[in-house]
Amino acid sequence: MTKLSGALVVCLAIPGFAFGQTEKRLAVVNGETITEKQVQTEAASDLERLEAKRLQFESGLVRDKQTVMENQLNQMIEDRVLTAEAKKRGTTTDKLVEDEVDKKVAVPADEAILKFYNDNKARINGSFADTARDIRDYLMDRERDRVFNAFIEGLKKDYKVTSYLEPTRTTVATAGFPSKGPANAAVTIVEFSDFECPYCGGFYPTLKEIEKNYQDRIRIVYRQFPLTSIHPHALKAAEASLCANDQGKFWQMHDAMFTDQSKLEVSDLKEKAAKLSLNTGTFNTCLDSSKYAAEIKNEILEGAKIGVNGTPSMFINGRFLSGDQPYDDLAKMIDDELSRAAKK
Repeated sequence: MTKLSGALVVCLAIPGFAFGQTEKRLAVVNGETITEKQVQTEAASDLERLEAKRLQFESGLVRDKQTVMENQLNQMIEDRVLTAEAKKRGTTTDKLVEDEVDKKVAVPADEAILKFYNDNKARINGSFADTARDIRDYLMDRERDRVFNAFIEGLKKDYKVTSYLEPTRTTVATAGFPSKGPANAAVTIVEFSDFECPYCGGFYPTLKEIEKNYQDRIRIVYRQFPLTSIHPHALKAAEASLCANDQGKFWQMHDAMFTDQSKLEVSDLKEKAAKLSLNTGTFNTCLDSSKYAAEIKNEILEGAKIGVNGTPSMFINGRFLSGDQPYDDLAKMIDDELSRAAKK
């Protein structure tokens, strides 16, 4: 650091630029120079998207590595507790799992299979007759996983298992975004979503069930991530939710759009606003002016930078989950976070 003409001068190391040198010249047209800085300024938005892709890739890589470590550790723990219990009982691990898990998994009743089909038919390709066998197998696999995990958890307690591997967590901004639930809830679920995305629509009732069952133990934060390249109405729908938020009815508009994703034209959005008793003049002006378009595009960029590349994507206390996750998988992570919070 040196003083020059009474001012403080700080020397910065800037790649490709040395103090006292002119900017890097990339081209000359009719005697006029085009500099690297000029090109970077003109290409700023494209370069920013590329930077977001880089960060997205790096975030995903870190999470993938952590997942491999977590899965391998869990497998090693399971192998050891099963081996110890089998030795204690004088049997094999295969016979132990057969007796304590496989024999306790019943074939689901026809009523349960039909209920699953009716609850999920929007996401199922085929008639009930065509898919009943696959649904039965899926329900049996899900029940086996539940029984197996419960058995393993019991063995972990019996053999005093302690894990020191902390899950990877991503810091996700929540302040100022639509939310519901106590600010001090033990678990915060940040969902990046798209109102026109069919998988988000499929996930909507699952999150509703989570909300009903966990109540004030969780907080839900909604972040915008409309996939405008494949969902032509998603951006306006996102804008509509924030225009409704101006009048304190974000979640009502949120629910209205997810319960009827087939009607997301601008006229449909205005009709929904009227049915929700919003001030339609204020709402329509907000929507027609694209008041929140730039803000939503910035949210998309922020989401990409922390690894979001599709919807729905969730961060449960910073732990990443992607896709239309089944209730049990979501509940398992929430329960783990509640357990961790209780130990603090």
